[in-house]
Amino acid sequence: MEHVKRWITGLILAPIILWILVKGSILMLAVLISIIAIFSMREYLRIMSVNDDGPISYTIKVISYTVSMTLIFAASLGSWEVLFLIMAMNLMALVIFVLARFASNHAIFDIIAKQVLGIVYIPVPLALLIFIKELDGGTLWVIWLLIVIFANDTGALYTGTFFGKKKLAPSISPNKTVEGSIGGALSGMLAGFVFCLIFFKDWYLALMIIPGALMLTAAGQIGDLFESAMKRGSKIKDSGSILPGHGGMLDRIDGLLLSIPVLYVYLVFIL
Repeated sequence: MEHVKRWITGLILAPIILWILVKGSILMLAVLISIIAIFSMREYLRIMSVNDDGPISYTIKVISYTVSMTLIFAASLGSWEVLFLIMAMNLMALVIFVLARFASNHAIFDIIAKQVLGIVYIPVPLALLIFIKELDGGTLWVIWLLIVIFANDTGALYTGTFFGKKKLAPSISPNKTVEGSIGGALSGMLAGFVFCLIFFKDWYLALMIIPGALMLTAAGQIGDLFESAMKRGSKIKDSGSILPGHGGMLDRIDGLLLSIPVLYVYLVFIL
């Protein structure tokens, strides 16, 4: 039943995302990514606060959501300068927060360290997705990225289910196997290769992108394990329940978050 829910959710969301990528404006894409970033940041803060004495401060949540949204819209303006300014403003806001709360809570630095990690982990990579969209052929590259990561996740799931024997990281995610990891990587590389042949119609590019697809699948699997480690540390199964069959928003994009910077570097500095 969970597999059925997973596929139904994907089939509902995929056309909407594709339409926004192909037909929508950069502003519409920024709105979509901002929503994803805010929900993901909300789930991240919940995960990271489970073992704390008290919940994450409302002020930290407001700062986090505001910074997440403004980072995405700064990227939609194509401005690296504004992006760095927002990061600096986030640090300034956190410094003021520390000075205001330090007398009553000497563990305040643990809280802001988690917030800074969350900003770097979630909205910064998602902002890079906007920059990829603005590159030459950027729309196709964003779709290519989504297909490679989807193929990686699906290939790993079903290869691991039917052929998995050797545990990949049992202390972090007991269900993941070495066979599943290999199956996911091969699926992602094959999907990326075929996509390039069909849409870019370039054999050389299709061959050149195979190492990139391999790096993306590796980054995707590492990102998946990283989120699993966070959840295991907090003793929770899913980051949320907003996406039937997938869990939370962060559960769905955990592989993307580390893959996006890899693709950006590959496109700008290698291809």
